[in-house]
Amino acid sequence: MKVLFLIQGWQVAASRYRVLQYLPYLHAVGIKTDVALYPASLGEFMKLLGIIGDYDTIFLQRKRFLRPFLDIFRLKAKRVVFDFDDAIMFRNSKASSPYSKTRLKRFANMVKASDFVIAGNSFLKDQASKFTDRVVIIPTPIEDERYSMKDYTIQKDNVAIGWIGDHGSIHYLEKMRPMFERLGKLYRHVELHIICDTFFDCEHIKVVKKRWSSETEVEDLKALDIGIMPLLDDLWSWGKCGLKILQYFGVGVPAVCTPVGINVDIVKDGVNGLYAKTEEEWIRALSFLIENPDKRKEMGIRGHEVVKTSFSVKACAPKLIDVLYPKNHIPIEQSKRIY
Repeated sequence: MKVLFLIQGWQVAASRYRVLQYLPYLHAVGIKTDVALYPASLGEFMKLLGIIGDYDTIFLQRKRFLRPFLDIFRLKAKRVVFDFDDAIMFRNSKASSPYSKTRLKRFANMVKASDFVIAGNSFLKDQASKFTDRVVIIPTPIEDERYSMKDYTIQKDNVAIGWIGDHGSIHYLEKMRPMFERLGKLYRHVELHIICDTFFDCEHIKVVKKRWSSETEVEDLKALDIGIMPLLDDLWSWGKCGLKILQYFGVGVPAVCTPVGINVDIVKDGVNGLYAKTEEEWIRALSFLIENPDKRKEMGIRGHEVVKTSFSVKACAPKLIDVLYPKNHIPIEQSKRIY
């Protein structure tokens, strides 16, 4: 079995967490792998077409080819697995309307042209299931051995509330600036840690800016006392796969989150974290954890257990192997689906 993985970037979170960290597990069961970036030009695409026939399966991550390219690609590829972990059939939360006929059509074409589809959560599976019955959910996992528990015996004077993510999502956090200003007035010893490549400032709460890197992210996460994942209640947010929360849980940090999408599957209110929608709910939830260090530790430990049992690479790798090693594979050209 030989698989070619086409990814969006070596440092892109989806590529690292949904492809690269699986490779040792695939090699252990005899699956040979090559990984490449998507072609950036027509010439590179033509070179790709010349080699894809050498692979048993082509694994496509999130990319939706334009129809002429997709048709040619499908003729050359023996088997295609399409993986996605965002609501790519809708516009993102910044748009005035989430609906896009172009996005939906390209998503539908991609799903119909694939032999198998991997969705990051149940909402995304429902979207893909409108066009195919060959869909499985594999969440975005973390390597639980890398994300070990933080040391709760270390005494600190401050309480660190933290957020990790990329510049494309920081608008969710920035919308909460008024809440952070209020929180900073209530608790002078509280800090806001932002682990990202872009930042903003607040007047009444200290902002600690940590530039993200794969080498330091785990230690930066362990410096947190509370992790947060604010979202909007919209179609794009329902497609989120909760990676931030899993990273917090991976180091034993409790989470406060907006209860939408997969967040409610990972976080159990009052058990391993807290829910918050309105500004008042955020203030109340964060205040409770700020004032109760024992509860932070208790919830963080329970969150860590959730990761180990359901959201670790070790737990999810068998699901991916089952997709790549199908027991009863019917080639797409022999199926009844038309795209």
